Amino acid sequence: MLSAVRGLSFWTSARMLAAVVFALLCIQPGHGQTCTEGFAYDRRARQCIDVDECRTLPDACRGDMRCVNQNGGYLCIPRGLYSQPYRPETPVLPDPAYPDSSVGFADTFRPPPPGPVEPSYPIVRSTAPCILGYTLADDGTCNDIDECTTNSHQCNPTQVCINTAGGYTCSCTEGYWLVGGQCQDIDECRYGYCQQLCANVPGSYSCSCNPGFILNPDSRTCQDVDECEDEPCSHGCFNTYGSFMCNCDEGFELASDGTSCIDLDECGFSEFLCQHRCVNTPGSFSCVCPPGYYVYEDGRSCEDINECDTGNNTCTTAQVCFNFQGGYTCLDPLQCDPPYIELSDNQCMCSAENPACRDKPFTILYRHMDLSSGRTVPADIFQMQATTRYPGAFYIFQIKSGNDGREFYMRQTSNVSATLVLSRPIKGPKEVVLDLEMVTVNNVINFRGSSIIRLTIFVSEHPF
Repeated sequence: MLSAVRGLSFWTSARMLAAVVFALLCIQPGHGQTCTEGFAYDRRARQCIDVDECRTLPDACRGDMRCVNQNGGYLCIPRGLYSQPYRPETPVLPDPAYPDSSVGFADTFRPPPPGPVEPSYPIVRSTAPCILGYTLADDGTCNDIDECTTNSHQCNPTQVCINTAGGYTCSCTEGYWLVGGQCQDIDECRYGYCQQLCANVPGSYSCSCNPGFILNPDSRTCQDVDECEDEPCSHGCFNTYGSFMCNCDEGFELASDGTSCIDLDECGFSEFLCQHRCVNTPGSFSCVCPPGYYVYEDGRSCEDINECDTGNNTCTTAQVCFNFQGGYTCLDPLQCDPPYIELSDNQCMCSAENPACRDKPFTILYRHMDLSSGRTVPADIFQMQATTRYPGAFYIFQIKSGNDGREFYMRQTSNVSATLVLSRPIKGPKEVVLDLEMVTVNNVINFRGSSIIRLTIFVSEHPF
């Protein structure tokens, strides 16, 4: 038993001594010393140094693979992966001094979903151990370690792990950014993502528009709605930015609902719109006149119809048609009461030779005139004068009868003429008969006589 132990110790000691000698040969090589694969002996440095296979081997990597020298070997890595080293996501936060300033993000803020890359993992051929992030396969190649699948990453629960060649990236999902090592929701509404209305939700946002606008296909901006295309107005429609306005045709006004039109009662605006009576019609109005009148060209005034000229009267051939405002009358032939005799068709005379005529007017002249009801006063309405003048005579003019209401008076305008003046308005319809007397006085021959104008005034019913 003792000899067996000693034998084991001998062989163990011999092997350890060989390892030490081998190590010394590697560390302090002599002439003709060889190095392990991937290294070459440097005489000047008197040691084994790494061989750059990417320079010495023709076509060390094929296709779109790039050769990367390693200590004792080399890697074949896709060129796209080689140019993108690991870079953690870094949001560009708003400047605290300017909270309303625009906000940007690093190019890794919203990474696109990872897609397949051909080949998915770099091909590594080496006799040396693989670099960090790779594992050595049985066939001598280095395969990428998927830290995200093996859960060997250090991303916190709020982050998403994205595997890369030889490493991984911790990223926030879209709508979040990294703040203090944690993924926090981005309030897109704060930074004006929406043109009008904005509602923030975890990881996203929702835009909407004010009434009168619709959301554009970009889901952020709004465009005006032309409400007039749906004909919301009963008459005319005018589109405005975000709304619309209704207008009405002439003679109508906009109702309280803002869309329908109601008839405008023009007659209620003024009692002077029509001279007589106003009748409202849809969208307009019309004026009507009383019997005996017609509506004038202006559409509002009333003009008298002269029934005597149009022949639209009931007078006989023996009668005389007399027209006045709003009507007419048929005058019978003149009949003089005794002791008067007819001098003409409108004058009666009482002869001086007839004793019965001694205290009566010498002549009675019949006249007719019309007068509008309520005519403004004072107004000169009739004039009379002496037709025959005698030397030494003078004339007195007066109202002898018919002026019971004191509506008239005589104003002498010269020694041979006078004017009948209306001093108070008279309301019609009414017929007034006045005897206007002219007294002739001649003191030289001691003469006094008179003549009468019997004036019949037809006062109309209306003031026009």
